[in-house]
Amino acid sequence: MTLHSPVIRATLAVLVLSLTACGKKPAEAPAPKAAVIESVDQKVSYGIGFNIGSGLARDRALAVDQAALFAGVSDGLAKAETRVKEADLEAAFQAMQQKMTAALAAEGEKQLAEGQAYLAQNKAKPGVTVTASGLQYELLATGTGAKPKETDTVKVHYHGMLTNGTVFDSSVQRGEPVEFPLTRVISGWTEALQLMSVGDKWKLTIPAGLAYGSQPKGDIPPNSVLIFEVELLGIQ
Repeated sequence: MTLHSPVIRATLAVLVLSLTACGKKPAEAPAPKAAVIESVDQKVSYGIGFNIGSGLARDRALAVDQAALFAGVSDGLAKAETRVKEADLEAAFQAMQQKMTAALAAEGEKQLAEGQAYLAQNKAKPGVTVTASGLQYELLATGTGAKPKETDTVKVHYHGMLTNGTVFDSSVQRGEPVEFPLTRVISGWTEALQLMSVGDKWKLTIPAGLAYGSQPKGDIPPNSVLIFEVELLGIQ
């Protein structure tokens, strides 16, 4: 089986190449020189490296060995022979994929239990309304404008948090509201915004089933309850 086999290509899409598990240990990578990032090629090269590093940093199941990672990149760019047998690489990728799957499942179970406890506590607070779907909301400011329909495009400001207060996305922090069709957002938003009037500002507490469910989304763990402060600015 070659490094270009479907199994390896599929695994690369999830893990990126890591040479830490099997075979001969690569030589320690020398300390990198101060990078010169001026030309278009240099900027693109830096951007590729930064994106790979950022993606790897988000994956808590993968302990990245930087020396091995740099050795793999260096060997690949030099079109050198791989230092690890292809069979060992495939076995390492499969082992890591199993580890990541198990870690994701454990994180999902933890978030599900914590989310259910949070929803139960939050719905008992004064001013919180719970809809038939399980969506929870409370009014922060009241407007007098029209209510959007499901087929409408709306303009909103929002501030999104996890139940522990971690901010994962915020148009307020960026200083720029967003526009989107109601059919292209999570179902909790689609439901809530049709209940709001232009000028309303609500706090939404959205169960995982009305958000991203058991799938992680960027910095959002699986089965996460999401909290949004949403201000409906207009209907386009």
